[in-house]
Amino acid sequence: MRKKGSGEIVKISKLFEVYAKRFTAPEKSVIKVFTEVVEELYGVSIGGAQCSYKPATRTILLTVPGTLKSEILLHKNEVLAHITGRLGQKSAPKEIL
Repeated sequence: MRKKGSGEIVKISKLFEVYAKRFTAPEKSVIKVFTEVVEELYGVSIGGAQCSYKPATRTILLTVPGTLKSEILLHKNEVLAHITGRLGQKSAPKEIL
């Protein structure tokens, strides 16, 4: 009779699966991913000081020039989809203002 759990190889990602489901990404991580996505999609670099994130409302607030903000808000659904793909449904923001 084989002992339960012995000899089986377990992927490391499976060990941390519980934590990935339970915890959400911190503010700094969400802002970093947002700035990376905007830079990849539009070629414009946004500093971390130009945007803020409120985890309670899952909202990103932008303080950038009007033309850039209009361009980002015009393609808001695309940007949010890319962020959701990187962070997961639970950690991704729902709104950009």
